[in-house]
Amino acid sequence: QVQLVESGGGLVQPGGSLRLSCAASGNIFSIYVMNWYRQAPGKQRELVAGITSTDRTNYADSVKGRITISRDSAKNTVYLQMNSLKPEDTAVYYCNLIQRNWEYWGQGTQVTVSS
Repeated sequence: QVQLVESGGGLVQPGGSLRLSCAASGNIFSIYVMNWYRQAPGKQRELVAGITSTDRTNYADSVKGRITISRDSAKNTVYLQMNSLKPEDTAVYYCNLIQRNWEYWGQGTQVTVSS
């Protein structure tokens, strides 16, 4: 079993920055993909960024150049550094882990971008 715990969300003004963290615990395999998704009110959940256990990354076009995903393998933690935040980045951000045929989700952390 795997547990994912997100942290770092909050209220930030437009143009500001936040760093989200996702700490994974339990039975983590050596090969996996960890993703950040987000879901705004009334919208579908969408992929923001992903990183593999070999540090390959991918980003949604809407966040390229503003958001960076990284990981600390020793801590089994994935980070999402978000800069130049916009009101449209407001959403609940979820951490996701995929390994073998299993998929796990965190409980989500709220990010609100507003003046």
